[in-house]
Amino acid sequence: MKPLPPPPSSPVPASLWAGALSQLLSYGETGCPHSARRAADLLARLAECPDVDRDVRDLCERACARLEPAGGEVRHVPRA
Repeated sequence: MKPLPPPPSSPVPASLWAGALSQLLSYGETGCPHSARRAADLLARLAECPDVDRDVRDLCERACARLEPAGGEVRHVPRA
């Protein structure tokens, strides 16, 4: 029996992109630290997606670094 081919990779959900951008805008407009944490968490998830190309991954990681507190404390929001 032949082995099954690997499953196709799933595209990054639009809701993940929309959530990250929404939280990033909210942080920019209000300075809310909760929005910054949410945005950083969502951007980190985007950076981990295998379908995201290297340039976008680098941008997500750079944005995360700017959003994270100076002390390096990272509090990830639970995944639903």
